[in-house]
Amino acid sequence: MNGLSYLALLDGGGRSPPLSICGLLLYQNPILPSVTFLVLRTHYSGDILPEMDGSEVTLAGWAHEVRDLGGICFLVLRDREGFAQVTLVAKKVDKDLLERVRRLSRESVLLVRGRVKGEPKAPRGYEIIPSEIDLLNEAESPLPMDPTGKVGADLDTRLDSRFIDLRRPPVLAVFRIESEVLRSFREFFSENGFIEVCTPKVVATATEGGTALFPITYFEREAFLNQSPQLYKQMLMSAGLDRVFEIGPIFRAEEHDTRRHLNEAISIDVEVSFADEEDVMALLERAMAKAYTDVADRCQKDLSALGVDLAAPKTPFKRVTYTEALKIANEGRENEIEWGDDLDTEAERAIGSAIGEHYFMTEWPTTIKPYYTQPYEDRPEISRGFDLMHPTMELASGAQRVHDPALLVEKIRRQGLDPEGFEFYLRAFRFGMPPHAGWGLGLGRVVLTMLGLENIRDAVLFPRDRRRLVP
Repeated sequence: MNGLSYLALLDGGGRSPPLSICGLLLYQNPILPSVTFLVLRTHYSGDILPEMDGSEVTLAGWAHEVRDLGGICFLVLRDREGFAQVTLVAKKVDKDLLERVRRLSRESVLLVRGRVKGEPKAPRGYEIIPSEIDLLNEAESPLPMDPTGKVGADLDTRLDSRFIDLRRPPVLAVFRIESEVLRSFREFFSENGFIEVCTPKVVATATEGGTALFPITYFEREAFLNQSPQLYKQMLMSAGLDRVFEIGPIFRAEEHDTRRHLNEAISIDVEVSFADEEDVMALLERAMAKAYTDVADRCQKDLSALGVDLAAPKTPFKRVTYTEALKIANEGRENEIEWGDDLDTEAERAIGSAIGEHYFMTEWPTTIKPYYTQPYEDRPEISRGFDLMHPTMELASGAQRVHDPALLVEKIRRQGLDPEGFEFYLRAFRFGMPPHAGWGLGLGRVVLTMLGLENIRDAVLFPRDRRRLVP
């Protein structure tokens, strides 16, 4: 049965398990006689079809709304897959049951058993005629916010009561889509011979230098939350794992307070041996196109809830060099950006507006890319680094990496860092490191731009920024 849920009741004392609990259906486990399974649900609301007219079903969810019209009462039950209308006709239903429904507080947790009846005017074309409704947990009143969305709430209020906010179908839709994005990327990596890895998040040294680090006390020493799996990805290339990916958290102690920055984010990271930047750019654009296609094919209900008509971006993505992008950014700008400076938000938006689709920005100045970025041999001032850009913001950064240990030490020193602090990393380069390339992609930004959301916090279940540490 679709959506079947069980609760195992263990009887450690050898006594017979109870035969009934609140009138719920119980099944004896023939293999483990001391375990009884309590059936909480036979179907989600979305599993039921009008053609199931006359079928007995058990639904579980929340009391979204009660509409009492005197002679008839409608209970709208909400679960993860949508809504089901439970109809109680005063002349045909037990009076006690009707009164209990009329007294229900919104968002109380219920179990509803009853018969499916085809009804074109009801949500999804059916209604449930209940035989029994069990109150599993009564919700307090008033609620901290309105889960129907009829009464607006600002972002801070929504995040403070995220458990309620997520009950709203459009909010839930974002994270169902995010789940599909993750599944799509994992499918892509599996189909292309990648190995999934898990690298440390507590580290002894900065990945990229600088001050954007969260220090922590690690017994008698100082340690840091990792900014990126970069160093460990590269070490795995020396180990011969060849093609790896990781999906996990990264931490940046940057004091941004913008709609696109957080201090904890989920990064999708890739590293590939015997590859250059063009090889991994091709992988990235294919993975992105697949994610869009899979979401469009598999998440139509959630896209409709958000009012999004999604189409996969055209591949291959355009390639725009840093120098070409700088010319676009400086057109009509009062304070021109000098060659070699990083691009600010205003510049990114100007370039994105001119290009109008996903694109790669390539051939960045060596001085503004991390020390592990490979320079061109004939143009050492230019790096083999790239960024994947949406018209509104950066999504990913990547590059061909330095694999020569002498050059890597030199570049670490040029950035004012001490190579001795990177000895654990540098050792992997002295004993056979292949040429390699890779990238890191922000999951939240992919979902943010895919769905046209206003704020990165709308694409993260429990966001962490400079002001928010709970919930």
